[in-house]
Amino acid sequence: MANGKHMNDIDINYVLKRAVSEVIVEEELVQMLKSGKKLRLKEGLDPSAPDIHLGHMVTLRKMRQFQELGHQIVLIVGDWTAQIGDPSGETATRKMISAEEVKANAETYLKQFFKIVDREKTEIRFQSEWFDKFDLADVIRLTSKFTVAQLLARDDFNSRYNEGKPIAITELLYPLMQAYDSVAINADIELGGTDQKFNFLVGRELQSMMGQKPQQVFMCPLLVGTDGVQKMSKSLGNYICVAEPPEDIYGKTMSIRDDFIMTYFKLLTDVPAEELQEMQKQFDEGANPMELKKRLARDIITQLYDDKDATEAENHFSQVVQNKELPNDICEYPISLNKFREYLVQLGRTRVNTTSNVHSAININKLLVEIGLAKSHSEAGRFIAQGAVKIDGEKLISNVASVNDNFIIQVGKRRFAKVINTDKEK
Repeated sequence: MANGKHMNDIDINYVLKRAVSEVIVEEELVQMLKSGKKLRLKEGLDPSAPDIHLGHMVTLRKMRQFQELGHQIVLIVGDWTAQIGDPSGETATRKMISAEEVKANAETYLKQFFKIVDREKTEIRFQSEWFDKFDLADVIRLTSKFTVAQLLARDDFNSRYNEGKPIAITELLYPLMQAYDSVAINADIELGGTDQKFNFLVGRELQSMMGQKPQQVFMCPLLVGTDGVQKMSKSLGNYICVAEPPEDIYGKTMSIRDDFIMTYFKLLTDVPAEELQEMQKQFDEGANPMELKKRLARDIITQLYDDKDATEAENHFSQVVQNKELPNDICEYPISLNKFREYLVQLGRTRVNTTSNVHSAININKLLVEIGLAKSHSEAGRFIAQGAVKIDGEKLISNVASVNDNFIIQVGKRRFAKVINTDKEK
């Protein structure tokens, strides 16, 4: 038994079937789970990007289940491989990032990781523990164990090779380094998404070569994003980050396509299978999908925050989105508007800057960045072009606009700010 707990057939069926795509080798893993041995489950943290979204949460929830059954999660911080960048699914060589970026991203990632996984039951290891000691001879010995043909069997490498696109030697090293992590910590199981299957299998093979028992491969489905088309990804903009404010998580969950509601329930909640079947039946018979989405949003937020936050997020959605009212808790930003002013004059058909105060307007791009409603001027410009920015309820059509001394600026359906001009009257 692991920490006094023993898995029965019902436990095993739930862990191995709910939100699971494939297990290699399932029969062996079942026997390991029934043995009562405390297993070491490896998960790799790729700090090439700082945020965790609901797609990652599918695997993290599975890790939490194993923790609750007494098994040991070993989180590998890929501070070496992140500087290469996992080429999985990429069609071009990825840009290497600096060690400083890796460290900053890892810190952010860990804070989000432990919103789902129990920190006290997690062993954190950094690749630098073993790769800092590697010399050229070690690298050569590692690469000698695999052929170029074996690595080109990976789909993304194979397609790029056939299309004549470049593949950096460093990228070929990525699966080998990830595999060596399994050797370094003597992993019993490696968890991840189905897009990592090739790397996981390389890990099994390398462990066998190094005299270890090959790890079991445990893969979870890739969650489709809010667009209902492609896998959830920050780069595609179809993601819901686990660290977003509860009202944003709620609103984005309400925007998922109706035909993916039940998939989200299966992958991201613990609603019993019998209840899911009843919900599916009601959905098929014409039940209002909005009510199911509300329950889904509450469940997700309760996991990441608490029930109180879920209730407040639901009330915010009802007030602001459904009833189109202003929220009660709009943040106020006392700020000097003079530094955002542009003075414009109409000369024939040409509008030019002038120091003569013919017409005073505010540069909205700069203002949105200043108050944190946009990350960059270009992002602010996209928001405006998409018709997502309003001032006192009026949609903007330009990046400059006349404003009052006090006004409400809104981006999208859920983000508001009250701007209060602090300039003294002249």
